[in-house]
Amino acid sequence: MKKNVVTEVVDHELCIGCGLCAALCPEEALEMAWNRYGEYNPAEVEPCTRGCGLCLKVCPFADHEEDEDTIGEALYGSVPGIGHRSEVGYHLATFVGYADEHRSAGASGGMATWLLERLLAEVIVDHVVCVAPTGDPEGLFSFFVFDDPEGVRTGAGSAYYPVEMSGVVRHILDTQGSYAVTGLPCFIKAIRLAQKKNPKLRERVVVTVGLVCGQMKSRPFTEYIASLACLPGKVKEVRYRGKSPDHPATNYHYAFTSTAEDERRIFWNDGIAEAWTNRWFTPKACNYCDDVFAEVADVTFMDAWLPDYSRDYRGTNLVVVRSPLIEDLIRRGVQDGGILAEPVPVEDVIRSQAAVVDVKRRHLAHRLYLDLEMGREVLRKRVRPAREKSPLLRREIALKDRMRRSSRAFWAESEDQDAGRLREAMGPDLKRLSRGRTTAWIMALPIRIVIYVQGHLRGNHHE
Repeated sequence: MKKNVVTEVVDHELCIGCGLCAALCPEEALEMAWNRYGEYNPAEVEPCTRGCGLCLKVCPFADHEEDEDTIGEALYGSVPGIGHRSEVGYHLATFVGYADEHRSAGASGGMATWLLERLLAEVIVDHVVCVAPTGDPEGLFSFFVFDDPEGVRTGAGSAYYPVEMSGVVRHILDTQGSYAVTGLPCFIKAIRLAQKKNPKLRERVVVTVGLVCGQMKSRPFTEYIASLACLPGKVKEVRYRGKSPDHPATNYHYAFTSTAEDERRIFWNDGIAEAWTNRWFTPKACNYCDDVFAEVADVTFMDAWLPDYSRDYRGTNLVVVRSPLIEDLIRRGVQDGGILAEPVPVEDVIRSQAAVVDVKRRHLAHRLYLDLEMGREVLRKRVRPAREKSPLLRREIALKDRMRRSSRAFWAESEDQDAGRLREAMGPDLKRLSRGRTTAWIMALPIRIVIYVQGHLRGNHHE
């Protein structure tokens, strides 16, 4: 059998479902389809006879010599004034702010929507590719190609739901024009790899807009949270980042509508956080991602998870700019009042995502070490395999990965897909995790006391 993305990536559960392989296959032998876990994978609909390997060359999780550092250097390394940090990649400018007109509908500050509209208004691009709701219970979100601001605005907000790009990439290849493409880090990396192999993509995709990502979620994640919210029937619509004046930005809610038009909502602190932070319904590929900030995108947007901003329920953006074109647009947007934004140190941007950086670097290093110890193939990543020194963190990584596997299997195999039953099944591991955190807190208590006393003494000295 000829090696292809199915044998080398899908069969090892490392597919993230971006769809670039299916879009570019010269034999049209691949088609994106749901797997049993509610994730997109390419499936062979025709035998692969050519064996060209293009599907592997554009796959963000196949074994490549190129990574985000080498791709980023080729794209941005010669830009005057550019800087580089290992955590965030290349950065020309970093901002904090929001767009008043789009803030209420956006997941955070609405600046991504503002930028996409500005790109269309100034005819920098003819089309915008972004994710928007479908109204179809069998696939709640999808990538669309929009040519006007009204269409772009339907894509405002987050979508913690599987989507794939094969259809829109085929559209780009078939339809002349210039395009701005939005996506998560792995999707933008796939676009960049594909641009190296396809001149039309290289010419037509002129702006890439990245979104910070800690992990993706499968379709059952949404079904689970809807069940937790006691939504009767099947989900028809969901808004993942509802804002409430009586809650800080960090405690947003999911709002569901069923096919029977019933409505329910549930807040982050009421159960979403438990599933999210413990990596329930997370694809295995996310365990092997080392890119937090969409390092090969021209601009990256994220929430301002910093104390000065996260209390504001309306939401605020942090922005990493790598393209002089985008920097100019943002600075002019500030001047003409389209957005309110100001420069912010890149250290603050990194600090806002510190927990995610830790997972994608420190935790990843330990996972790669485990693969090495078990004799499994070790993926080539920018992080080197290294055994985690903290026994408590080693235990946490192991427990979360077991819950990740168990949650996927439970929802796929259970006839009664009930949130209560899943939480009951996860209970023993949740208790073990809680005990570990308590132990870590107790062990750190002497250090906390010393820091407190030193601070108190310094305060008295200054008096």
